[in-house]
This record gives sequence, C-alpha cells and structure tokens, in this order.
Amino acid sequence: MKVPFVSFLPLERELDGDLRGAFDRVYRRSWYIEGEEDTAFENNFAAYCGVQYCVGVGNGLDALMLALKALGVGEGDEVIVPSNTYIATALAVTYVGAKPVFVEPDLRTFNLDPTRIEEKITEKTRCIMPVHLYGQACDMDPIMAIARKHGLYVVEDCAQAHGATYKGRKVGSFGDASGFSFYPGKNLGALGDAGATVTNNAELAAKIRALGNYGSDFKYHHIYKGNNSRLDEIQAAFLNAKLPHLDRVNADRRRIAARYLTEIKNPAVVLPYVIEESVPVWHIFGIRCRERAELEAYLNEREIGTNKHYPIPMHLQECYRDLGIEKGALPIAEEISATELSLPMYYGMTDEEVQYVIDAVNGFEV
Repeated sequence: MKVPFVSFLPLERELDGDLRGAFDRVYRRSWYIEGEEDTAFENNFAAYCGVQYCVGVGNGLDALMLALKALGVGEGDEVIVPSNTYIATALAVTYVGAKPVFVEPDLRTFNLDPTRIEEKITEKTRCIMPVHLYGQACDMDPIMAIARKHGLYVVEDCAQAHGATYKGRKVGSFGDASGFSFYPGKNLGALGDAGATVTNNAELAAKIRALGNYGSDFKYHHIYKGNNSRLDEIQAAFLNAKLPHLDRVNADRRRIAARYLTEIKNPAVVLPYVIEESVPVWHIFGIRCRERAELEAYLNEREIGTNKHYPIPMHLQECYRDLGIEKGALPIAEEISATELSLPMYYGMTDEEVQYVIDAVNGFEV
C-alpha cells in the first residue's frame, strides 16, 4: 500500500463543483482585487475565528509582518518568538527591523514554554509571538498574563491552526492581532498563496489594510510607506467555498490523530502531548524518535510518506548567523530538529491507510 504524506485530492474531488463555480463567479465579474469575494471571506472568517475584523493579505508571512508593522514594532525592538517554528515567524520580525529573541519550547508539545519567557524579556521587548505549531494551541493564559504584566503586545501565529481552540476559544482571538496562512497545504488552504490578519481592534485593522495596499487609505492617497499584499478575488472565492467545510476537515484529522495516539505503541517513538482544555486540529502529526533517519527510511521503503518539521533550527540557519547563537545554546529546539518526524495526516485518509501507518510504526525495531 502507498500512503502519501499529504494529499489534497479527497477534499478537492468533493468540492470540485463548488471550486469551479467560485472561479467562474469571479471570472464573470471581471473584478480581481478587493471585490465582493474578498469582503465576504473577511466577514466569514472573522466570524469563524470569533473576532470582529479580518484583513485579507497575500500570504501568512505578510499577515504577521503587517500586524507587527501596524503595532509600531520596528528598529531597535525585540520580539519573543519560539525557537522551534517555521522560519516565517522570525522573518516577520526581521522584516520590520526588529530582532527575534528565541525562547525554548515545551518538549512535550513543541510549543512556546510560558515558564521561559520572562527571563528573555528586556527593556527592548515589545511583543510576544506565540506559534500554535502543528495545529496545537499554545498555553495562552500564562502568555497573556506575562504580556499584560510587562505591557507587551501579543501577535499570534496561527498559520497551522485554523479552528484550533483553547479553553473554548478559537486561536487568533487572544492577541492584539493574529496571522493566518492559507498556503494550499493548510487545513484551510487556497489554491495558491494567501493569508489574513485578524483582530478586535478597528483602528489596527484599518492600518493593516492600508499598509497592505501601498500605505493607502483611499486611491492615490498614501499615509504610510506600505507594501503590496492583498488577498485576490479568486483565492478569496476558493476560500469561501472551503470555509464551510473546515470543521469537518478538522474533525477528520482528529479521527486519524486519535488512532495514532491510542494505537501507536512503539517504545522508540514519543507521541505528541495535548495540553488540558485544548482541541488541536492536527495540521501536522509530529512524533519524535532518536533513530529518526532509520525510521524515516523504514517507512519510506514501505511507501509511507514522511516529512521533518523542521530539520535545521532557526538559530543555526545561515540567514540568522548574524544573531551569534552557537550550536548547543538552544538544546530543546535542536533536540526537536534532530528527532521530529511527521506522519501522514490529511483529510480523507482511509481506515486502511491509517492502520497501515500504525502497523508500520509499531513494526519498527531499533
């Protein structure tokens, strides 16, 4: 049996008519930027997240960068980010001229460890950027308490966690602003690059919208030195077609994860831990294994697709050599980078495919 790491086909086959209809609707209108589809999606997604405002942008990196820029974070400032995440989180900080300050994660959850944040706060710290990695919510209560105590902004990175909840609230509804990616592989994915920033602050939403539109609040009137980052109508239409199905997509991922969590019994494998009162959406199902290379080869030989999230931690990437962080300085991030292996996880996996993966993992011998 062949089980890919990810497949878009099951959902796209189900929604084929809706997606084609969405394209035709935009094509007939002949209006491709800042139109009815964009407005409709922004309203729908804001309601879904439990916030008042949503601003569609070009991609998830821009969603974070524009939020920081709108909050006034910039040159000379520091932003707390987890040491274990996709590099876009740190790049958003860099792009506004600030410095990313890496804080280690909880090894059980892979997410930012709130108990390690305060030791990294300085007089230059302006913002904390928790990342709901792999679709698991961060422990937001202590993070928000630390932010309030020190007068810091919070910008949530929700790029992998569409629909995840913490104590009954959707991620993205806690911080001053939150960024989402709709890259095709996400739980809610467009058919190209797309993103959005959400917030409950009307003034902030208006500033983010202007910053993403060349700094313009109305045509040919520019109040900021802005960027060009807007959600186009075709991608908004595709997202509008997919959004009503997001909860069942997430429920199906939870079905698969529940089986992995209860039926994988190999002592060589460490399974992810779910914090109390959170409901993950399992964008990634990441296990840890000391013999990762051997396990990866073993699974690939059996035509089971895998991935690694992420094989080189950010502080050891060439582009962040200027931060001067040596190998060994962030051991938990390095441990995750050396041992994490992602198993197949996508909407529409059959019970037989899930069983095949479970049996293969359990059959691996060190």
